[in-house]
Amino acid sequence: MLVYHHSSWWIFALQSGIVKLMFKNYIQNKLEGYVRQYFAAHPEIKLIVVAGSVGKTSTKTALATVLSQQYRVRMHPGNHNTELSAPLAILGIEYPRNIKSMSAWRQVFKQAKERIAQPATVDVIIQELGVDKPGDMAVFGRYLRPDIAVVTAVTPEHMEYFGTLDAVAAEELSVVNFSKVGVINRDDIPSKYANLLTNVSISTYGTTPQAEYSFVIEDFTVEDGYTGHFTSPELGDRLRAHVHVLGEHSLRPVSAAVCVAVRFGMNPQAIIRGIESLRPVSGRMNVLKGYNNSMIIDDTYNASPAAVASALATLAAIRAPQKIAILGSMNELGDSTAQAHQAVGQQCQPSVAEWVITVGQAARQFIAPAAQANGCIVYSFDDAISAGSFVKSKLQPGAVVLAKGSQGNLYVEEAVKVLLRSSADTNKLVRQDGHWQEIKAHFFSKF
Repeated sequence: MLVYHHSSWWIFALQSGIVKLMFKNYIQNKLEGYVRQYFAAHPEIKLIVVAGSVGKTSTKTALATVLSQQYRVRMHPGNHNTELSAPLAILGIEYPRNIKSMSAWRQVFKQAKERIAQPATVDVIIQELGVDKPGDMAVFGRYLRPDIAVVTAVTPEHMEYFGTLDAVAAEELSVVNFSKVGVINRDDIPSKYANLLTNVSISTYGTTPQAEYSFVIEDFTVEDGYTGHFTSPELGDRLRAHVHVLGEHSLRPVSAAVCVAVRFGMNPQAIIRGIESLRPVSGRMNVLKGYNNSMIIDDTYNASPAAVASALATLAAIRAPQKIAILGSMNELGDSTAQAHQAVGQQCQPSVAEWVITVGQAARQFIAPAAQANGCIVYSFDDAISAGSFVKSKLQPGAVVLAKGSQGNLYVEEAVKVLLRSSADTNKLVRQDGHWQEIKAHFFSKF
């Protein structure tokens, strides 16, 4: 019989696929148990979860900003939304660097027990939930009973696994059915999916009159955002505010925050303070000063068909002597890759963006021809740095540049970095820490 030294046994075990799965399941079950115990020990803590195809980070940030005016709020700033990272974010425990280390997980378990035993340090926890394939949301339903579930959108995502939009809708909306209250984006979730909901306690938000909680635009400037008022069943149109965001789709996360805040019974003045303190999250319709007195709309965090369409619609509404769209490929679209990219290219008209600069193979193959056929000036590049350098050489004074692209193997924020007026604004871009810089240095070395 073979006998392994303790540490050697773990090295051997983690090299085995079956034992890896057993190890992961063991850790996951322990974490789920600790979360159950935590909420049992602290029933006064409210849990808000945020799901949806796009807009989760902006929505949870808006929720946290508004609710923190009156409550102690816990929200992880990153997208710790997986089956292992979400429980730790809920508990406020740092995710271990070495997830294969049993000793690291023992430290996590110790912290979890301490967190359960300690008096509550928060009133509200806001947690993002991510799904990659059918069945992922049900994992969260095993141990969570959210007070409110906010669903931001049903749009194509991870289509290589979901296959159809109906499957995406079934997955994302299932969170509402194991939550006490559902708060749903009326604008970006087709009404036909209402039949998927078994929970009757539902509120809707958005920017259209069909939503119960909505924002009515009265004035807008690119520099300062929107002036207007929020409508709600409880307060009517009493909530007047100045919202410092760009793009009508950027108002929807704020409407979601207002919906939740009103349902929580927050003081109206506290809600307004929270709304007016909001600023765009890095890489999400963030306006930056560019070279040659240009303006950059940095929307480079990620990209999906719906998000690109919304960003282009925003660009179309802006007046400028020159408008340029830097569009990277959209990942994880499966069989809909060609169709989705062609649709983006068809939206590119000279009135939207005189120049269309693509980054990546799918964008070159499908966006570029459609945009060119519409009369746009089109150039394609394999990497974002080259695209940024080219755009810089063509920038006219007062130009507006929209930059958008998926994260993996594109990193369109590096095109934005080339275009910034001041290098001091580099820290306003996404993926600039040492970890990401190492990944990107390796990636761009191939070009």
